[in-house]
Amino acid sequence: MLKLNSSLSFSLIFILHFSWAQIPEYYSNINFEQHGVSLRLQLSNLITDTHHTFLPYTSGATDTWDVMRISDLSSDNSGAVLLIYGYDDDDDDFINDRSRDAYDTCHTGWCNGKWNREHVFARSLSNPPLTTTDPGPGTDIHNLRAADSQKNSERSNRFFADGSGNSGIIEGGLYFPGDEWKGDVARIIMYMYLRYPGQCNAVNSAAGPITYAIQNDMPDLLLEWNQEDPVSDFELTRNDVIYYYQGNRNPFIDNPYLASLIWNGPQAVDAWETLSGPDYDAQPVTVYPNVTDDYITISGLGSKEFKTTIYNQLGQAVFNNNNQKSINVSKLPAGVYILEVRSSQQLNPFKFIKN
Repeated sequence: MLKLNSSLSFSLIFILHFSWAQIPEYYSNINFEQHGVSLRLQLSNLITDTHHTFLPYTSGATDTWDVMRISDLSSDNSGAVLLIYGYDDDDDDFINDRSRDAYDTCHTGWCNGKWNREHVFARSLSNPPLTTTDPGPGTDIHNLRAADSQKNSERSNRFFADGSGNSGIIEGGLYFPGDEWKGDVARIIMYMYLRYPGQCNAVNSAAGPITYAIQNDMPDLLLEWNQEDPVSDFELTRNDVIYYYQGNRNPFIDNPYLASLIWNGPQAVDAWETLSGPDYDAQPVTVYPNVTDDYITISGLGSKEFKTTIYNQLGQAVFNNNNQKSINVSKLPAGVYILEVRSSQQLNPFKFIKN
């Protein structure tokens, strides 16, 4: 492992850490007038195309240890990293620690009081599993967080589930990350789903219902955590540091409202204050029937100007039209589809089945 110069590390953080007052240049080619599946695919392509460097897990050159000693530094103590799931530095139990010296790392079988690298999206829950032998998805630092070695073992590969207070195993053998960290967890899993679609499916990481996401691809719990636990300065700085080393960003840290635009659910904070727009009195829109051989009809839309888009299960747009309330779907192959109805005032996604 390369030991990075500490003054260089702190200078890097100082230079990188700033607040976005508008949509950052990184997202300049994203069409934010598109929501749902289309926005998800755009962001997925962006964070994949800009991911120019995969760092080795452990190496004589710069590796994940080196970067995490910068990215995970506590702003309160320049010599310590913050430990995900941790909550108490003052008791006598190492497993509860919230911070630890950046060089108290675990490299042997006996690691009490040491920290190691937690895969927030657990390695074995991915398909195929995340590996660390070579640089790749398993060494993506956006998914790695400093954790007490015993706390890391406690979490293991347990699904995340709702709870309150501090982290720990809860009923059913599930895991609650703690009130301080639940938003971090949600945004990391959302990133992994977009960065490695098909391999790191969000539904394989968290328990509970899926009712907000029209494509049933994002657990309600993660959308709620994203809204309930706002982005911290620590997350913002960490995102900047990883961007410097890897080339890509976690969009949901830059703006948690992007999750609301993609999967619906509770409205998170629009960090850029440009995407949420004014509040309108939304009209109750319905689409019927939800199982059809030929036509589906849109009812209740107040606006005369609107656009309809139909997506297949691969997220591909298979139909586009404007201002048409009766849509002929007879030529579509049998299957499950998503109809998005968009006006200047609202976006409504609907699921229907074509026989």
